[in-house]
Amino acid sequence: MTLLSNTIIAFCLICAPVHSLNVVIAGGTGKVGQTLASRLGPEGHEVTILARNTFLASAPARVSGDYGWVGEVFLRNNPHVRLRDWDGGDLLDIVGKDWVGWQDDALPSADVVVNLVGGFTEQRSMAAERLIRESLRLNPGAPQITLSPIDDDIDLKIKKDRVAMCEQMVSDNCATSACIRAETNDIDGACKQILDIIKNMD
Repeated sequence: MTLLSNTIIAFCLICAPVHSLNVVIAGGTGKVGQTLASRLGPEGHEVTILARNTFLASAPARVSGDYGWVGEVFLRNNPHVRLRDWDGGDLLDIVGKDWVGWQDDALPSADVVVNLVGGFTEQRSMAAERLIRESLRLNPGAPQITLSPIDDDIDLKIKKDRVAMCEQMVSDNCATSACIRAETNDIDGACKQILDIIKNMD
């Protein structure tokens, strides 16, 4: 082969298109969500974080401990991330002002939906059900990834049952899904598991 043909092959390999994914993250204002969202950017992916109150989530300083917060600096440093109000699965406790139509805005173009909604209240179950139901209606082929803590990090049986119920809901209804577990404080490990699944989809 000539130097010119080697150069052309090398150029083609360097310029080969990278498959960019649209990743929707529910519960993405927490530590795992922020870390995951920031790591998806260098891979060329676009991220939509579903937040119950995007106004508070994007404020320069944390306003309330009741709602997730990423902050204006995080959003400026991660231009591939956008916030979208959603109802969090609870239509009786809506706090975002622009939650109507979140599913039509975020889900049809989603290549993967990641559920990081935390807590062990009924809210977790309602959020999981809402994500699954709306995904099946608008984009049934979108893979679903659900992250939960390992059983050793969950202190009550009712909480363990709720986590198992959410995982069962995903595996029973979604053709392509992954229910993964990680230690509560292992943010890097949790993100690595999710990123590995996403990379295998590429």
